[in-house]
Amino acid sequence: MSINLFDLTGKTALITGGVHGLGMAMAKGLGHAGAKIVVNDHSSQEAVNNAIAEYKAEGIEAYGYLFDVTDENAVIEAINKIESEVGPIDILINNAGIIKRTPIIEMEVADFEAVVKVDLTGPFIVSKNVAKGMITRGGGKIINMCSMMSELGRDSVSAYASAKGGLKMLTKNMATEWAKFNIQTNGIGPGYFATSQTAPIRVNGHPFNEFIMGRTPAGRWGNPDDLQGAAIFLSSKASDFVNGHIVYVDGGILATIGKPSNEN
Repeated sequence: MSINLFDLTGKTALITGGVHGLGMAMAKGLGHAGAKIVVNDHSSQEAVNNAIAEYKAEGIEAYGYLFDVTDENAVIEAINKIESEVGPIDILINNAGIIKRTPIIEMEVADFEAVVKVDLTGPFIVSKNVAKGMITRGGGKIINMCSMMSELGRDSVSAYASAKGGLKMLTKNMATEWAKFNIQTNGIGPGYFATSQTAPIRVNGHPFNEFIMGRTPAGRWGNPDDLQGAAIFLSSKASDFVNGHIVYVDGGILATIGKPSNEN
């Protein structure tokens, strides 16, 4: 009998920050693969409601909750509600994150710590508490949203890069500790994607657009849907012996020192 290794039917997936952007794109991919989708936002019930309406319009079973991933008591309460009202969490994608673009010498300590709290401590808190149930049930999938900044530096993103570099290593440590419980913990590192946030700098002639187009071997910005394959793979049986890896979905940026020339 053939088995569809990528079928997520019967699974429940929690995608933090999955009310818009890349998180929503990945959640839709998992939903269309059969999973029940649970998303959260930390401040806006309206954002949650709008996201749930969009998922349901595409035929995806979806649920939304309001909680802050950096508040452990709120996280524990939310996990208990989700598992009671929707079902045990089989898949967790730690997607919620923030960035503050400030040169190091000008950055306030409070701003640095705020980024690290959301982008690194948040995944620690949510994973720790979701993993308890996964251990009891005998397995699960955890995906941490890392970044090319887990590997590279860039002007004005020191806090973000520090948090994402830490998240890469936290991913490896989660894999080390939890693999024996049949929990696979991996990461996804997106490159530069075409979203509403990057729209102002993706116009022809903008210096950063020219930089990305020239730096990316694929010669384009990523489409949010480009993340769906990696998310489905790392959420499915197809990745049952894949642990502690970061899958960079970046059009080849990290593979090269620059866009290959046409010269032989």
